[in-house]
Amino acid sequence: MKTYEQIKEYIQNILSEKRFYHSECVANRCIELAKIYEVDEEKAKLVGIAHDVAKEMPAEEQIKYAKENGIKLDEIELKNTKLLHAIIGAKICEKEFGFTKDMVEAVRNHTTGTPYMDMLSKVLFISDATGIDRTYDEAKHLYEIATKDIDQAIFECLSSTIKEIVERGLPLHIDTVRTRNEYLLK
Repeated sequence: MKTYEQIKEYIQNILSEKRFYHSECVANRCIELAKIYEVDEEKAKLVGIAHDVAKEMPAEEQIKYAKENGIKLDEIELKNTKLLHAIIGAKICEKEFGFTKDMVEAVRNHTTGTPYMDMLSKVLFISDATGIDRTYDEAKHLYEIATKDIDQAIFECLSSTIKEIVERGLPLHIDTVRTRNEYLLK
């Protein structure tokens, strides 16, 4: 597996300054939450810095990458191409950085969530929404909740996301709905 410094340099070379700063903020938030939830801090830091590796790749390029790497995309992912970066990024992290299966899954799950996420996935999911670069009030609120009850923070984050997606007239990904329902029914 590549080191944090190697991955950080790779990410810094392909992302805009703003997106790279976001990735650093997520990595730092991942470390904070990893300490609370007894998650491997090194893995948390690595998934945090790498999670948006494909974020600025054009949609056409992401679709081409998916085809070339045998990644099946569903109709919602093809319609809402903002979802693709997590799927493509997960494959890049596996191939280029040597991420373990749980790390790959964390990167893949960081936008839609997925039912029965492990703690590393949960840490990355909520860290992406609550890094210090997220200046909206809800991010601070979600982080405060996450330090005490990460599942409640994820539920509230997903509820807010679903509301926003519906208001924008975009299709909901089934994983987002299924994940919210999992936390609702707990």
